[in-house]
Amino acid sequence: MRKNIVIIAALLFGLFSAQKADAHCEIPCGIYNDQLRVKLLYEHFTTIEKSMNEINALAEKGEKNYNQLVRWITNKEDHAVKVQHVVEQYFMHQRIKTKEKGEKGYEKYVRQITLAHKLTVYAMKAKQTTDLKYVKLLRETLDEFVKAYFTEEELKHMEKHHE
Repeated sequence: MRKNIVIIAALLFGLFSAQKADAHCEIPCGIYNDQLRVKLLYEHFTTIEKSMNEINALAEKGEKNYNQLVRWITNKEDHAVKVQHVVEQYFMHQRIKTKEKGEKGYEKYVRQITLAHKLTVYAMKAKQTTDLKYVKLLRETLDEFVKAYFTEEELKHMEKHHE
């Protein structure tokens, strides 16, 4: 009887603690779209910026609409978490290669990891505040990351398709 209760408790715990898997898998499937992830990051930055502007505008009004404030704050935080998730789960865990050869390869690896880490920190700062300087830092850092991550040929291809 006690064994059955333990099994049922374990099953219930597993059901209620399971998290939704909404990101690209971590198995070596080979299906990646780095450019799409970058576009999504820029979109998240724009959403964070709009949320910050709305929060600041609502906070300045005499009579507060707390419902709208909470909605914009939640939106800002959700998108900052999405930035962190893409940078960590997609780029840091799967795409930035640790096996680069030679000193130049190692410098490339360190540069990419450093910029990725900065992105996660600036996303954290965007959650903590409504200071638009963090959106600016997110965009500037992602611009640097793109240059450090993609080859010249990939960059030209990306520019060609954004015209």
